[in-house]
Amino acid sequence: MSAKAISEQTGKEFLYKYICTTAAVQNRFRYATVTSETDWERLTQDHPWLQTEQLVVKPDQLIKRRGKLGLVGVDLDLQGVQEWLKPRLMRETTVGKAKGILKNFLIEPFVPHSQEEEFYVCIYATREGDYVLFHHEGGMDVGDVDSKAQRLLVGVDEKLTEGAVTEQLLAHVPDEKKQVLASFIVGLFNLYEDLYFTYLEINPLVVTEEGVYVLDMAAKIDATADFICKPKWGDVEFPPPFGREAYPEEAYIADLDAKSGASLKLTLLNPRGRIWTMVAGGGASVVYSDTICDLGGVDELANYGEYSGAPSEQQTYDYAKTILSLMTREKHPDGKVLIIGGSIANFTNVAATFKGIVRAIKDYQGPLKEHEVTIFVRRGGPNYQEGLRVMGEVGKTTGIPIHVFGTETHMTAIVGMALGHRPIPNQPPVAAHTANFLLNSSSSAATPATTRTASFSEHKLANDVTPAKKAKPGVPAAKATTLFSNHTKSIVWGMQTRAVQGMLDFDYVCSREEPSVAAMVYPFTGDHKQKFYWGHKEILLPVYKNMAEAMKKHPEVDVLISFASLRSAYDSTVETMQYPQIHTIAIIAEGIPEALTRKLIKTADEKGVTIIGPATVGGIKPGCFKIGNTGGMLDNILASKLYRPGSVAYVSRSGGMSNELNNIISRTTDGVYEGVAIGGDRYPGSTFMDHVLRYQDTPGVKMIVVLGEIGGTEEYKICEGVKEGRITKPVVCWCIGTCATMFSSEVQFGHAGACANQASETAVSKNKALREAGVFVPKSFDELGDVIRSVYDDLVANGVIIPAQEVPPPTVPMDYSWARELGLIRKPASFMTSICDERGQELIYAGMPITEVFKEEMGLGGVLGLLWFQRRLPRYACQFIEMCLMVTADHGPAVSGAHNTIVCARAGKDLVSSLTSGLLTIGDRFGGALDAAAKQFSKAFDSGMLPMEFVNKMKKDGKLIMGIGHRVKSINNPDMRVQILKDFVKQHFPATQLLDYALDVEKITTSKKPNLILNVDGLIGVAFVDLLRTCGGFTRDEADEFVEIGALNGIFVLGRSMGFIGHYLDQKRLKQGLYRHPWDDISYVLPEHMSM
Repeated sequence: MSAKAISEQTGKEFLYKYICTTAAVQNRFRYATVTSETDWERLTQDHPWLQTEQLVVKPDQLIKRRGKLGLVGVDLDLQGVQEWLKPRLMRETTVGKAKGILKNFLIEPFVPHSQEEEFYVCIYATREGDYVLFHHEGGMDVGDVDSKAQRLLVGVDEKLTEGAVTEQLLAHVPDEKKQVLASFIVGLFNLYEDLYFTYLEINPLVVTEEGVYVLDMAAKIDATADFICKPKWGDVEFPPPFGREAYPEEAYIADLDAKSGASLKLTLLNPRGRIWTMVAGGGASVVYSDTICDLGGVDELANYGEYSGAPSEQQTYDYAKTILSLMTREKHPDGKVLIIGGSIANFTNVAATFKGIVRAIKDYQGPLKEHEVTIFVRRGGPNYQEGLRVMGEVGKTTGIPIHVFGTETHMTAIVGMALGHRPIPNQPPVAAHTANFLLNSSSSAATPATTRTASFSEHKLANDVTPAKKAKPGVPAAKATTLFSNHTKSIVWGMQTRAVQGMLDFDYVCSREEPSVAAMVYPFTGDHKQKFYWGHKEILLPVYKNMAEAMKKHPEVDVLISFASLRSAYDSTVETMQYPQIHTIAIIAEGIPEALTRKLIKTADEKGVTIIGPATVGGIKPGCFKIGNTGGMLDNILASKLYRPGSVAYVSRSGGMSNELNNIISRTTDGVYEGVAIGGDRYPGSTFMDHVLRYQDTPGVKMIVVLGEIGGTEEYKICEGVKEGRITKPVVCWCIGTCATMFSSEVQFGHAGACANQASETAVSKNKALREAGVFVPKSFDELGDVIRSVYDDLVANGVIIPAQEVPPPTVPMDYSWARELGLIRKPASFMTSICDERGQELIYAGMPITEVFKEEMGLGGVLGLLWFQRRLPRYACQFIEMCLMVTADHGPAVSGAHNTIVCARAGKDLVSSLTSGLLTIGDRFGGALDAAAKQFSKAFDSGMLPMEFVNKMKKDGKLIMGIGHRVKSINNPDMRVQILKDFVKQHFPATQLLDYALDVEKITTSKKPNLILNVDGLIGVAFVDLLRTCGGFTRDEADEFVEIGALNGIFVLGRSMGFIGHYLDQKRLKQGLYRHPWDDISYVLPEHMSM
């Protein structure tokens, strides 16, 4: 959602900080907030004026007309304010239909003034620009300001001047105040634009000799502009509408939503209600709420919410467990119902999201049974059969009653079942498997002739594209009537390979001669080719780094499909419109600020470009072209007969609901001719009327379906078009969001534009007006399919539509990755791993989530235990590992590894190269004795050799004893590293048999030569064997295996890497030049005949 109300305090803070005007704005930042937690002594210290001035106090909770409701205390001293608050603070009050607790109050200085000094000013956004309303009489008795106020429209990208304000708004203002007011209003408008306000009202605005006072203020800002306005906004809190509490669960879901590319929304309406919903899709969520309210469930509806945009299994799990937690806190005498609904998804993997819901159901199966919860499920889309299967399966295994339905069941039928208004079928029809689109009745895999490119009831035209007419200078260009044909070529902005492959598969089943995607643009890579499938064969599509090159190479392209992010969509669309060859742009991104969208609309209108979106899945023209993920996967394309045109054209806001319309229309008529989802934003690039008029002028379209929505007034233009005779084809229309008028407080639905700002914008008002204008309007969404069928049957009976014979489409092979996802094939994995899993929401080390690793303070030793040994080692073992890393970290610059690292660093090599150079010297002669020592001593000890026998055998075999001997240290000059480790092992290890054996060997070797001591490699090697054998976490075979596969040398490699990196950084910091070994340190020994 975009336009969000802010508190009066926040609005005034923005105004005082950022307004730029010559008018003297008084009482800047002089306000204080009071809640039940307020410390009055501290408050008066922070705001000394509270004790010296007369005051005004009022609630700051988005309550309108506070003065008329007796909720403003005027001209009070501080004690008077406290007395005024006593019967009101934390007390319940009723405002309209909403009941709520008064808990947040604002205190400001009282401004003595006369009625003649009060004015009214308001700025609000519309599609064509921003209106400035001004009335020379302000205050709570201003009345119907819409009819009284002077009005000035500031068009998109236009500036407001003081002259225009004075001339058009201030006619009834005394001359001495015109200059002050004009300057203030221009400053206010600039603030409104700069901080992305969508609504800003001041009533009254008081102008005295001292200056301008902003007494009462109400405002909304475009929350999607956060990425632009964050430096000025800071962290804005958006208070809930009065009458609805702000719940921590709502904040939790909002936080999940902010961190996700998907859409996750939750609004609690009645936490004690028995009807709970978990609906996929912004449009579908509104339809389900409508149906629940239509069937009398408004008082029991507990929540509104939606999840969409392909959330991951983990995100869906987090969303589902939040709802299940809320609904199992308080029992209801009639039990509870959970409606898990949704339209037919375009690209969301239904199985993946349902697996997240199933996990949550399993976690809450006890409370769900205790609260007598019955679950009703209806869904369609990619892999929905698997999703429904796992959902049905969890019902059987947990004993929770779960009724599961697919696309064969009308979308909202489960609401009637859940509320007891219709029977629950015992065995619903089983839908075909997702993979069944592979199995075609046609025995030939070859592409059939192009026999179905025109509508059922029209002849194929020689050229079915109506290009935009060239405009005369200064006159906006006319837009094309026909946006897509079976020759349309497009460029896709963004590396959306799955969407592109879906488009190519659609092209193939539509028997197009060539792919509809000519190229892709992706600024983050160089020019290259990307591989895709065209039917059975592989093809290459070019990918360009910049738009100019793509347009130059592909002059035949006239459509751009933009998957640019919300941050870059505006700039990339502006760039695209510089190329006259483009006449249609689809903008998929959700969350583009409304002010930027309006600029795009203005430019597009000037250039004759049709914009579909933003916040859309796109559109589809069966047999010709589809935008991105529209229409879902091939099984849905075939089930809804979208591979060939029908006679019905539709326009919808919602992408998910457009796919539901594909399903409804295919089941009730001869199919879809064209369908467009204009997007859920308040100002879509093209409107309902734009497309309805296109359909009116398209011979192949015989009837039109519109799925309108609460918010905006665009549907009234359809009423006018029908009344004036501009629209003559039958129109079936239903506006969703009828439930909004039944709620006691305002609810912002899933789409940014789905909010009524006045009575005429409600779905109920629009449906009534459409019905009165002669449009076919059902009684509810439940009856939409029946009305469409009735209108279609009449057209067939009258000979307007002549259904054609079906022609089977060609088969398209399934992608390997999707076939595997569906479980149709299996393949041995190239790799196996058992130590780490990064696929979920949280990184897991050997089965332990990373948060637990830190919570239990396992340290580096504990992590090493998990990743190397797949064990949670005892604390002493973790400490020993860390001590080993510390003592092996470095041994000076003279040893071979450090020397190599230094030489490499001084040669200008990078860190990794220098480190590798040093590591490559590790072996039996340098640092690699840990494994060898562990093996030699273990073998001797396990075979029962006495220490003397072991020493003698090694001498007889002519082998060195690994881990014995040191170049510098001796029995008389002991290595303190060895001493530290030995003391720790003796104190903490349960047993030290191998260490004791090695120390006995040391006694023998040092008696012969004092430097033949047990060195640090040897001690770590034998102590590690003792650790593995005695800590209780390993069998003897497992312990021996770790020694055998070289785990112990890893300790030296890991530890010494720290030292090598230190030497590298040291040389860089000292800026040492290229190393060249001195001649006098080299003995040149050449053959005699070559020497002088």
